Parts: sequence; C-alpha cells; structure tokens
Amino acid sequence: MDDQQFNSGDSYMYFKYGEKEVEYLKSKDKKLSEVIDKVGYIERGVDSDLFSSVIHHIIGQQISTKAQRTIWQRMNDTFGEVTVESIGNTDVNELQSFGMTFRKAEYIKQFSMKIIKGEFDLEAVGKMTDEEAVKALIKLEGIGVWTAEMILLFCLQRPDVLSFDDLAIQRGMRMVYHHRKIDRKLFEKYRRRLSPYCSVASLYFWAVAGGAIPDMKDYAPKKGSKKRK
Repeated sequence: MDDQQFNSGDSYMYFKYGEKEVEYLKSKDKKLSEVIDKVGYIERGVDSDLFSSVIHHIIGQQISTKAQRTIWQRMNDTFGEVTVESIGNTDVNELQSFGMTFRKAEYIKQFSMKIIKGEFDLEAVGKMTDEEAVKALIKLEGIGVWTAEMILLFCLQRPDVLSFDDLAIQRGMRMVYHHRKIDRKLFEKYRRRLSPYCSVASLYFWAVAGGAIPDMKDYAPKKGSKKRK
C-alpha cells in the first residue's frame, strides 16, 4: 500500500495521530521506536466520504498507486465528485473507459445501485466495531478483507488496523524486526504488542517498506535461493 491520494471533499485531510499514540508505540517496541525517530511524523491522506472511499479502494486493487491515481483523477475530472448519484447515472462501459477492468466497473456499479435501492446501509458501517464493519463490507461484491481494512483505516480512521494481507506491511515488518518471513503467529504477536494503535504502526511499516530509511533491508529469502543442508 503506497501513499493515498483522495480528492473528494473540499479540504485535504490526513490520518490523525499525535504524541499519545507515538509515545505508546515507542514504549512498547524499541525497534519501532528507532524507526519513528528516524522517519518523523507521517502525513497520509484520508477520505472523509465512505462511499467514495469504497470506490477508490476497489479501483486500487492489484494495480499500482500511479494507475489508481490516474483513474481516480479521470473520474473526478468527469464527475466533479464521486457520489452515489454520479456513479448511479453512469453505465458500466463508461466506468470501464476510465481505465479500470470491466469486472471492477461492474462491482462499482452494483455497489452504487445497492445504496440507491436501500439494500446496503453504508451509514451504519461507520457505527460498527472494526470486526462488524469488515464483515459487512466483505458482503459486497469486489471487497475482500484487505480492502475492508484499508477503508477502516483510510476513511473511518480506526486506530487499530494492521493488515496481515498487506504485502507492504509484511515487508516493513520483516525489515524492522529482521525476520525472513512474517507468518500469522508472528504477526499476531506484534499486533498484540502494538494494539490499540496498530494503524499508526502501519503507517511506519509502509514508510519503511517504501524506502524511508535507505540502510534498512528486506530479510526475505531471494527468489530461487535454497537453504543448504
């Protein structure tokens, strides 16, 4: 997961965190503390609108951040703002013409129609617990656990999101903790340690994975390498 760029709404917003979250993480984790000191405060864009956030994250699945940004910009240039009404009044072929796959266009159209017909209560999601919100969101076509978790973090600004399914998170954790692999058991160990501020920890793992500290390396075995017996 790379830097987020949202353009809906009148003002640009960033994920909110401060000294309380930072000091807690530093007190719990010496290696992450060193990373926080080196990287400094991170500004990561968020989207205050839940509907457009869902659309944005469906678009971003399995494509580069640059491609996602390009498609998103085209949509905003055309619609002015990505809303239930603007998507509802657009057919699948036109949605695909922005540069996404036909399947993603179908998912987006289906999602908007569910909202319009009252078949999905999007406002209720914001009032749910993290677990409940993920379960509700993954019932929608085209949304899996990772996408739901990104919506929780980058729209609802939930404070305790750390995604096992995010490859950059795993890379960042390998680099910070010098592991060759982050399996589920190891991941849960760190998640428990960093809770209830896992979302802020996620920002730093992404930063590390993206090269924010040049002398840090990924300890994953190189592809094709074999262990000597």
